[in-house]
Amino acid sequence: MSSGKVLLGVLAGVAVGATLGILFAPDKGTNTRRKISRKGDEYAQELEEKFNEFVEGLTDKFEDMKDEAARIVENGEHKVEKLAAEVRASTK
Repeated sequence: MSSGKVLLGVLAGVAVGATLGILFAPDKGTNTRRKISRKGDEYAQELEEKFNEFVEGLTDKFEDMKDEAARIVENGEHKVEKLAAEVRASTK
């Protein structure tokens, strides 16, 4: 199971638990709605932060892979040039 799915499951569980706790707490309806709204905003902000961290991680991995691919291509070009020079030298 991926860490993204686990994180999403944990956040959803926390959100549901907090919402149920607020709903069953003896308080006025306006206070309860305010608490739910505030908690919802907090969870949305947390989720956005986690998503941004996830995207940054993907971006970093993509950049690393791109750099590695460029190094591989460059090394391959040098090997081809060296091999071509050897072939030219052997045919003279």
